[in-house]
Amino acid sequence: MKEVIQVEEQYYILATSDRAAGCQRVLKEGETFAIFDCHGDIQPVGLGEQGIFHEGTRFLSNLDLRFAGARPLLLGSTLNKNNELLAVDLMNPDYFINGRQVRRDSVHIFRTKFIWKGRCYEQLRLTNFSLEPVEVPFSIGFGADFSDIFEVRGTKREERGVLLPTKVTEDSALLSYEGLDGVTRMTRIDFAPAPDMLAPSEAHYCPVLKPKESVTYNITVTCNCQHCTKILADTYEQTLSEVHGSLASSNKSYCDIVTDDTHFNTLLARSQSDLIMMTTTTSSGPYPYAGVPWFSTPFGRDGIITALEMLWVNPDIARGVLTFLAKTQADSLDTGSDAEPGKILHEARQGEMAALREIPFGAYYGSVDSTPLFVVLAGAYYERTADREFLARIWPNVLRALDWIDTYGDADGDGFVEYARHSSNGLVQQGWKDSDDSVFHADGTLAEAPIAICEVQGYVYDAKVRASEMAVALGDPGRAADLQEQARLLRQKFHEAFWCEDLSFYALALDGNKRPCRVRASNAGHCLYSGIASPEHAKHISSHLLSDIFYTGWGVRTIASNEKRYNPMSYHNGSIWPHDNALIAAGLGKFGFSSEAVAVLQGIYDASLAMDLHRLPELFCGFKRRGDFSPILYPVACAPQSWAAASVYMLLMSCMGLSILAEKNQICFIHPVLPPFLNEVIIRNLSITAKSSADVVLKRYENDVTVSVIRKQGPVEIVIVK
Repeated sequence: MKEVIQVEEQYYILATSDRAAGCQRVLKEGETFAIFDCHGDIQPVGLGEQGIFHEGTRFLSNLDLRFAGARPLLLGSTLNKNNELLAVDLMNPDYFINGRQVRRDSVHIFRTKFIWKGRCYEQLRLTNFSLEPVEVPFSIGFGADFSDIFEVRGTKREERGVLLPTKVTEDSALLSYEGLDGVTRMTRIDFAPAPDMLAPSEAHYCPVLKPKESVTYNITVTCNCQHCTKILADTYEQTLSEVHGSLASSNKSYCDIVTDDTHFNTLLARSQSDLIMMTTTTSSGPYPYAGVPWFSTPFGRDGIITALEMLWVNPDIARGVLTFLAKTQADSLDTGSDAEPGKILHEARQGEMAALREIPFGAYYGSVDSTPLFVVLAGAYYERTADREFLARIWPNVLRALDWIDTYGDADGDGFVEYARHSSNGLVQQGWKDSDDSVFHADGTLAEAPIAICEVQGYVYDAKVRASEMAVALGDPGRAADLQEQARLLRQKFHEAFWCEDLSFYALALDGNKRPCRVRASNAGHCLYSGIASPEHAKHISSHLLSDIFYTGWGVRTIASNEKRYNPMSYHNGSIWPHDNALIAAGLGKFGFSSEAVAVLQGIYDASLAMDLHRLPELFCGFKRRGDFSPILYPVACAPQSWAAASVYMLLMSCMGLSILAEKNQICFIHPVLPPFLNEVIIRNLSITAKSSADVVLKRYENDVTVSVIRKQGPVEIVIVK
């Protein structure tokens, strides 16, 4: 079980035991997500993360289906391919009633669930497959602790609000909690038909089923219920039909990718379904929330990188991310939230603890990379779509972000962007590796702030190059030339300060005394992606990243195995992150290291074959691949995680050498290659603009990949460089 203990790292996710035995099932829609066990129950076991959550609060913490007091026997449990429907097949356990034994396998229980607009809809269908009438006593236990997600993660609170008495009618139960923030949060559970007996924490039924007879029950959980209407018995089917329609519409915004490898097709389908599930429609458009359970909320860095990974597949996500982050861009100084004018959001949280500022993450700006990455995404989106009208709309936000880079980001004026937290309870490390021990020197001592990490300088370089291109598009050649010169000078200065000749690698960071952290870390792979690396340096870095100290057979570790703090079971010091590998592969492809990019894709693909539902998790352990054994999972990794799900698109793009230049109406394939497990890739409805698209086929032969166009609509030019 999970217990609360004091730890040095303030926002460490406690794991005092394993996850619950067997699988877990995740549903999400909008601001609501749920984690069930394989039975479809919610149990206080494992890490204690099961429940139905809405806007940062757990609105249901217990759900327990029992037959004659015992758990039913599990037959099967799965999500459908679109992720919207959980289906669980169960059968009754052996039980005695009125002096008669009812054998197991007499009653089949088909349990389905989905989430829509703050509600969890569940349907139970019981079917008697025995030859005699069967009395089936069953109960549904329920409860709500209304814990904030940070409490579930393990953060200890000095005080909590008050759980109010449960109000029960003949067919509903209303559970309530009065928070310290003055907000009363309510969960309503509706039962149809009404139970034979409904108590404050349990509903009881006892139907008698004739042979082959079926009976159906509906249970609906409404989160944040204040004046919610009663759920009718026929609502389940009507609402599920609405869900199907919404998903069909979401799928249309993606291009269609089919290969000759069934497993890779499954990985692509799961990734797309995960991304659709994780994407929440905000007032600014679609935004991919980061991950379930701990990060189901908008994160600036995560949203931007997810959008970059899938930009060629679905540029609508990038537009939504840019719109949301422009709207939430900081406009004043606030040390409590690490906000500075022009800075881009790190994360936004709802819930009681955020409202009370017990945590600083209501609207928190403590990331050093979100701001330059915002500019990078703006430029990449324009290159992909040629949407000049949208670019003009967010251009003031781009300029404010550039101003932050040059002023607050480079507070000491040395030409590099550094970070140091200003909030007393903010994040110590503010790059993507944000655990407290992730930036260190070769002897293992932690770097002191302010810290300039290598990949951020690359992001800034890329931001200025892309901003220069955007300035040209908007008719400002003077600014464009100035930005190009700034990028050139930064690249030169970066090589002088970060390159470690004896390591043949970029230093992980410069500490507050400008001493290089002489550590080989995957961060340097991001310097390939951004283009700040020189071709000569890129050659050395690629060689290291695919050597045994980094490459495990499953992917590239976050730090080399010969570094002082290397630990393959750690969060950031030796683990494997799919999104990290995707950015590395994109960087390798950019510098012409196609075979190395293929190796990265091969490793991540092979790892996915062993993952539940073929779902790539946030991270997994960085142990070396051992024969035909599976990769080692990380115990508190989020799954699904948006930038992990989107990584497969960037990995494939990197191997194909694919880019889309919308202003020229070009789809480009530069030195395309395919991994050994793919002989054919068909991409349909690959759009350039709303009026132009193409269907293309890539085929691999022994030493060559051909690209064929099977359909064109509008002005499309296919450019192939071999």
